[in-house]
Amino acid sequence: MQTNLRGRSLISDLDFSKEEVETVLDLAWDLKMKRAMGLPHAYLRDKTLGMLFFFSSTRTRCSFESGMAQLGGHAAFIDSKVTQISHGDTEKEIGAILGRYFDGIAIRHCTWAVGNRYLNLVHETSRAPVLNMQCDDYHPHQCLADLMTIMEKKGRDLCHKKMVVSWAYAETYRKPNSVANSLILQMPRFGLDITLAHPPEFKLKPEMIDEGKALAKKYGGSFEMTDNMEEAFKDADIVYAKSWGPMLTTSNDEEGAAITKKYSSWIADERKMALAKPDAIYMHPLPAERNVEVTDGVIDGPHSVVFDQAENRLHAQKAVMALTMC
Repeated sequence: MQTNLRGRSLISDLDFSKEEVETVLDLAWDLKMKRAMGLPHAYLRDKTLGMLFFFSSTRTRCSFESGMAQLGGHAAFIDSKVTQISHGDTEKEIGAILGRYFDGIAIRHCTWAVGNRYLNLVHETSRAPVLNMQCDDYHPHQCLADLMTIMEKKGRDLCHKKMVVSWAYAETYRKPNSVANSLILQMPRFGLDITLAHPPEFKLKPEMIDEGKALAKKYGGSFEMTDNMEEAFKDADIVYAKSWGPMLTTSNDEEGAAITKKYSSWIADERKMALAKPDAIYMHPLPAERNVEVTDGVIDGPHSVVFDQAENRLHAQKAVMALTMC
């Protein structure tokens, strides 16, 4: 168990070592049990968290806000659009000032090529830890909840379990690449065999791919890539299929939408899930575009663990806050 997390920021998934992630998960399960039994666990009494949102959310805001309350503290919701950020406050001011007002700063900023840089610049001047509620590159708290859920369903020894990280079709907007990036960085550290599937125009950053492959080699797993969704699903233990944008192909929204429409067949449906192992689990961070990204039969079916994932956001985030803000 690693206990040197006090005051530490979590911006990239690799900011915490594998052993430190295991500590987070151990505490998350303890907090989950205490929550189930109604046992008090006000480890952050009188502590405050500033939650700065540039990009709206349901699960992220609710789970962080509820988690802080359950830990005995208070979370303040801050909408960037109604602050002085639009009138001159830079990352330097936000870090220096909010780091004095709050015991932790949580930020959600998903703008491509902007968000991650913003979080790191805030971190540079903040006295308090900075927690990434999702940026353009990473979604570490979602990934911790995902890992927690996988271990609950498949056991803590995940060596050579096949996990498919697949692009899926969606129609609303160009979703960030951050969930896929986090998965291909975090999951290889726990021995999973990763299969990354996406159409040619939906590549992830080469440096992310290289790091994921290096981690798979280090921890004894494998890392494969394909542009065939059906091939990827074969014999999978874990299927994680969600949309992300063609950010590395085009920055034009209209062009991106036209590219996306070519791949409407990339839907997680019953036929594809039947290619996975009989006890495979289907995962998605939500919200999912029903019957576009995934069929009702899959997301509401026996393979789906999406609501367990959503619940585990609460417990994993509470563990991170308790360890970093105490």
